[in-house]
Amino acid sequence: MSASLNTAAPAVAAAVTTAVDPACAEPLAVLGRDVTVPLVTGGEVTYAALDYAASAPALQRVWDDVAAYAPYYGSVHRGAGYLSQLSTDLFEQSRVTVAEFLDCRPTDQVVFTRSTTDSLNLLAAVLPADCQVFVFETEHHASLLPWVDAQVTYLNAPRTPAEAVATLERALTDRDPYGPALVCVTGASNVTGELWPVKELAAAAHAHGARIVLDAAQLAPHHPVSVQELDVDWVAFSGHKLYAPFGSGVLAGRADWLQQAQPYLAGGGASRKVARREDGGVDVEWHTTAARHEAGSPNVIGVYSIASACKALTEAGFENLVAREQHLVAKVRSGLAEVPAVRILSLFGDDAPRVGVISFVVDGWNSSHFAAALSAEYGIGVRDGLFCAHPLVRTLLGSEPQAQGECGAPEAAPGERSLNAIRVSFGAGTPDEHVERFVRAVKELVTDGAKWQYRTEEGRCVPAV
Repeated sequence: MSASLNTAAPAVAAAVTTAVDPACAEPLAVLGRDVTVPLVTGGEVTYAALDYAASAPALQRVWDDVAAYAPYYGSVHRGAGYLSQLSTDLFEQSRVTVAEFLDCRPTDQVVFTRSTTDSLNLLAAVLPADCQVFVFETEHHASLLPWVDAQVTYLNAPRTPAEAVATLERALTDRDPYGPALVCVTGASNVTGELWPVKELAAAAHAHGARIVLDAAQLAPHHPVSVQELDVDWVAFSGHKLYAPFGSGVLAGRADWLQQAQPYLAGGGASRKVARREDGGVDVEWHTTAARHEAGSPNVIGVYSIASACKALTEAGFENLVAREQHLVAKVRSGLAEVPAVRILSLFGDDAPRVGVISFVVDGWNSSHFAAALSAEYGIGVRDGLFCAHPLVRTLLGSEPQAQGECGAPEAAPGERSLNAIRVSFGAGTPDEHVERFVRAVKELVTDGAKWQYRTEEGRCVPAV
């Protein structure tokens, strides 16, 4: 039946094997690429989706694969019927595909979750007793906050990759008592887009008897991630940032802590055998496979969409995808550099390698006001706020650690300063025209001001009507 699905799904172009000029390369086809939106100034324009760091649009290839499978949908692991067996095969083959995409070790487990946040909360739930966790303040809240039952050491934001490694080494050396430890680090910042020295941090962790988990939510959609090359113990990412819809995620890595802990959720699918005891209680034998932490009926379509996205990115060739994205990064950064009022936020400096995620502030502008004008007057979707990385953004803005701010828009009127920034993000599906329109819009807004009046409504800046 897998053959039937492959036949039903549209063929995908063969992977590019020769170098291409990134300026001439075509973006990958994504859903919504032809959607038009109204402008407050009149007329309509093709929507420029530049909020990939929050949720990337689904690849057309992924959508087509899911549509081809949908008529064959069935509950996995629980049925003798044809569709159930087919869905089970598809679900487990998706696990293999993800393991190959991440270049996992043969003994690693791939556990399907709801998101990166869910994956890291799962890992937090299986930590051994007395485990110490080390995490930089620069992390997204998904990797900053789950460790509530562990002894956590929050490390200050480093200003160079070398300082990050040195800071971690000092913290691990000084830990007392010396016991199990876990380091959690991002691969690419969801605020600055900067790449972190993951391989070096992993070496430092292992040299001091600690393990390391990589938050690859912002890295995996933009760069190849090899568990073996980076030598990380676990990696977590989300499907909705990897051009796949439907709210699924992955935790992949070493099996021992996962096997030794109680299931993340108790229920059907996680249990191998359940029997009543003579005293009236219940004895449970839990699975030792990934199923141990996948209780309940899983999101088969979400899992399959992740596998489809992994295949699509691999076949497109990361070398070509990275080259084209860096072409877009250079366009945006050089364009913003021509506007004196714009300050790009960075930890490691202008020369640091980065993915297509750039945050900035504009002198004299409330960030929510600026983002609202980009949307209403130019049809450009960006994000403003603290990006669920409050300590990092506050550090980059030079504000006090206890200063107030929210993930979304501030309670500030247009023209008032706010403790927030603006983030533009893009990837494999972004056409040149979108980033060119963005740069042009920034220059026009800074030079000429907004063409429309705006007001604050429920914490957001919106066009006045």
